[in-house]
Amino acid sequence: MKKEIIEFDKNKAYPIAEAVELAKKLSKTKFDASLEVHFRLGIDTKKGEQQVRLAVSLPHGTGKTIKVAAFVTPDKEKEVREAGADYAGGEELINEIKKTEKTDFQVAVAEPAMMKNLAVIAKILGTRGLMPSPKNETVTPNPAKAVLELKKGKVSLKNDDTGNVHVAIGKVSFDTEKLAQNFETLLEAVKKAKPATSKGIYIKKVSISSTMGPGIKLAL
Repeated sequence: MKKEIIEFDKNKAYPIAEAVELAKKLSKTKFDASLEVHFRLGIDTKKGEQQVRLAVSLPHGTGKTIKVAAFVTPDKEKEVREAGADYAGGEELINEIKKTEKTDFQVAVAEPAMMKNLAVIAKILGTRGLMPSPKNETVTPNPAKAVLELKKGKVSLKNDDTGNVHVAIGKVSFDTEKLAQNFETLLEAVKKAKPATSKGIYIKKVSISSTMGPGIKLAL
């Protein structure tokens, strides 16, 4: 059986639905690959106030199950566990991470009252990008709600040193329409997060690709 040859123009910018279809067809992995969006932003990463950090709830989730740790006071422990936290606790959990340096979770949530206690493991969490922050809504007086949203597909993102932002918007197996809706929600959130001091073109280029697949330019 001859494999279908899919042609696409590397220099052409495609509308989102068309780009999603192409990315799906060009995905060659045996597993259900993720579809990732890459934003190239016109920000000065050397300036602290131009860092882009945001959290956004994608309407159809990402298809990934993430592990969440919640650093909470004893009275909130039951609540966050019921919301789906994989790890929940206060001093005990902090001491365990300090001792083992193990962080088997992708996101950490904390009550404001717990932030000073996290100082002893700030280096471990910080270097792994796991430090809770009010900017991406992971420091909150309502940690159970934050855990629930993260489990449903809320994603946190921040720019890297080159001013790029990368985020998965779902799996290749998702409907094209759902992936397009996830993208539109993400695009709006990135636009809203534009730093006030950023000059010139803010969103320079956007592309979409499947895991290990080629990048396809998006027309905005």
